[in-house]
Amino acid sequence: MAIIEINSVSLRFGGVQALYDVSISVEQGQIFSLIGPNGAGKSTLFNCLSGLYWPNKGEIFFCEQNITRMKPYEIAKLGLARTFQNIELYQGMNVLENIMLGMHLKLTSGILAAGLYYGKARKEETRHRETAEKIIDFLEIENTRKAYVSQLPYGIQKRVEVGRALAMDPKVILLDEPMAGMNQEEEEDMARFIIDMRDIMGLTILLIEHDMNVVMDISDRVAVLNFGVKTAEGSVEEVRRNKEVIEAYLGEENSGIN
Repeated sequence: MAIIEINSVSLRFGGVQALYDVSISVEQGQIFSLIGPNGAGKSTLFNCLSGLYWPNKGEIFFCEQNITRMKPYEIAKLGLARTFQNIELYQGMNVLENIMLGMHLKLTSGILAAGLYYGKARKEETRHRETAEKIIDFLEIENTRKAYVSQLPYGIQKRVEVGRALAMDPKVILLDEPMAGMNQEEEEDMARFIIDMRDIMGLTILLIEHDMNVVMDISDRVAVLNFGVKTAEGSVEEVRRNKEVIEAYLGEENSGIN
């Protein structure tokens, strides 16, 4: 069953056609990767999905609900979370605090109860802290839970941003280059976490990533964007053997064709 339907989406910024007639269907439980050169429109499509941009044409459905003109917080409440290409963490807060911020949409305590920190507010924060601790354990960053984010290596900060998205308890998570700037060991760890998000947590994952080895290893389905146009879509093997994709992006080495 499709959990996300992108139907003929186009977006123009002045004289620049960022997206043109893009249609993509993502089934529940998939790891779906978007690939393409820089400036292809991948992050722009993510911004349309998360409500930061509204397309000029086309429609987007999430869990069969039209979200094309919804605001970001409304889409987040439906269960769609994301990370960003550039880290967007609160550098002056520690790891646990940053992850707990992902649960702010789920707060139900009133201002008075929260301010006085009693009754329902206290119980709610306890539950959220327990959830955050589980996410910290899942991402294997237990030793940094009290460390300020600004003091952490880049690869760990990437994990914290993923953790904050997971704290929203999403159905779908959009990961915008989660492995950028990582070394090989860190990439392997992140790839494992992504697979576990699907297999253990039951999440659907949309992934933008430039490391083709990772994409080909973990993806269920791949779509290729180039200058805002979808040029190919299919299984890993179908995309790997698409001549246009090989010539424009993958190259012979990454395609696996000799």
